[in-house]
Amino acid sequence: MNILFDERLDGALPSVDREALIAHLQATLPQLTLLHREEDLRPFECDGLSAYRVLPMLVALPETLEQIASLLETCHAWGVPVVTRGAGTGLSGGALPLEKGLLLVMSRFSRILEVDPEARIARVQPGVRNLAISEAAAPYGLYYAPDPSSQIACSIGGNVAENAGGVHCLKYGLTVHNVLAVDILTLEGEHITLGSEALDTPGFDLLALFTGSEGMLGVITEITVKLLPKPEVAKVLMASFDDVEKAGKAVGDIIAAGIIPGGLEMMDKLAIQAAEDFVKAGYPVDAKAILLCELDGVEADVHTDCETVRDVFEAAGATDIRLARDDAERATFWAGRKAAFPAVGRMAPDYYCMDGTIPRRELPHVLKSIAELSATHGLRVANVFHAGDGNMHPLILFDANAPGELALAEEVGGKILELCVEVGGSITGEHGVGREKINQMCAQFNPDEITVFHAVKAAFDPRGLLNPGKNIPTLARCAEFGAMHVHQGQLPHPELPRF
Repeated sequence: MNILFDERLDGALPSVDREALIAHLQATLPQLTLLHREEDLRPFECDGLSAYRVLPMLVALPETLEQIASLLETCHAWGVPVVTRGAGTGLSGGALPLEKGLLLVMSRFSRILEVDPEARIARVQPGVRNLAISEAAAPYGLYYAPDPSSQIACSIGGNVAENAGGVHCLKYGLTVHNVLAVDILTLEGEHITLGSEALDTPGFDLLALFTGSEGMLGVITEITVKLLPKPEVAKVLMASFDDVEKAGKAVGDIIAAGIIPGGLEMMDKLAIQAAEDFVKAGYPVDAKAILLCELDGVEADVHTDCETVRDVFEAAGATDIRLARDDAERATFWAGRKAAFPAVGRMAPDYYCMDGTIPRRELPHVLKSIAELSATHGLRVANVFHAGDGNMHPLILFDANAPGELALAEEVGGKILELCVEVGGSITGEHGVGREKINQMCAQFNPDEITVFHAVKAAFDPRGLLNPGKNIPTLARCAEFGAMHVHQGQLPHPELPRF
């Protein structure tokens, strides 16, 4: 496991009389579903990052706002940490429970409250699936743009907590660009609305601050999202390359040509082979890399953009270029990409899914460096990522049952994230920090910046009981991280770098 990942946080938390807490909650909230037996708690011991597992003290599944408010008030009074969980599809350990904490599961808040086609908005509860919003808006010719690969299962509340993206975020933005307002409850049970249906609201932009805060500032109870009209036409070009670096360069060339695709995705040979074997999407398994470029809008513009992108691909050295014949083939092309993660899971007992972002110009260099890390450490890496915005998802294949392989996979993953920072990027693009990347936060930010983050946290949650131990490292952890890297010769001096 990660060198600095441990359960010191749980050890530092005050002990709570578990049985007394259960009795109190059952007396004050008799209709609340409260799980406390080990066999009932076991399904909630991790989120999508299954390498980290902790059995929660209690799991609550509320059905009303009153139940949530009462739960939070009780936890605040008793000093019980609270971790909020949606669908559990997160990949950074953001919903990892605490042994001495309560896991607040929001899956029963799954109603679409309103779809307003004239205002082009939808009001939804946090447990609503991402895809369900577009399904509800479809009769009005509208849809919700952010589309994570897990959109058939992930919840919109989790999307807000992690600021999720998706294959179309290059043109249409991340969750933060598509949410107008959120209703939250503080740890004291106080109701607050951040944002509004208006295009702008006075004061600090607390909505943007809250989006991506990973459950550390409050509990989401309702979300108002923007809906967009479905594009008149959408076409997809698939270009094959005999060299990964050529494909990486082509990404920047498309943007430089003045084209902003609806989606621009890249997969390397290992990912292509996995997806093709799983989905039969018609991918060229002999290619070293493919690019999927979707262009949408009105017919005339899409036709012109397709010709421009084809020219760019040819100039970049593409060995083959295919235009999806119809919507069915277009959907098949995307099905292969969206199934890439589970497809790669069939190639090894385990894989470690990373999430870093880099400037587009650095794609060739970073891909080459990842290949070198793969060869040096003897672990295969499949690359699947949102190439248009430089959001990479290297999948590190390993066997957790083989001694030392999990630690090795974490080491490679950490080096990839630090490489992203070195070239001017970020340790995350859409998966969040959670517990997985908390060490690399020390490479991204200096102690003064970390201190500011803690001050923001304290403004919303003075007692530090909401999702503690996630997202923001302690200064002591960063000092340990810096000392470890200096000892290994990875940093020139003990002062943490600022990027």
